[in-house]
Amino acid sequence: MADSAILGAIGDRLKQERLNQNLTQTALAEMSAVGRIVVQRTEAGKGCSLRSFIHLLRTLGKLDHLNALLPEPGVSPIELARLSGRRRKEASGERGRPSLRRRET
Repeated sequence: MADSAILGAIGDRLKQERLNQNLTQTALAEMSAVGRIVVQRTEAGKGCSLRSFIHLLRTLGKLDHLNALLPEPGVSPIELARLSGRRRKEASGERGRPSLRRRET
């Protein structure tokens, strides 16, 4: 998908959510502390700053949806291997260890 198509889809979704919540562009802009032109341009697929987008999502109650977009990365497999060190693959049995049983004399 081209960047312009992605921006258009985001704008359409933002507009639909605004309409679902029965908000005008002016009301959303005021509640989000952004200019009305920011809402207009975003809905038209022209984009906006990340800060403005966060303000709009917060106002619409959708900020938590960013976790689906960018989930916590967690520990990388390389880091996990480094932290875990070498893992045992076999038991050594009694070899090289004194016996745990008492010897009868």
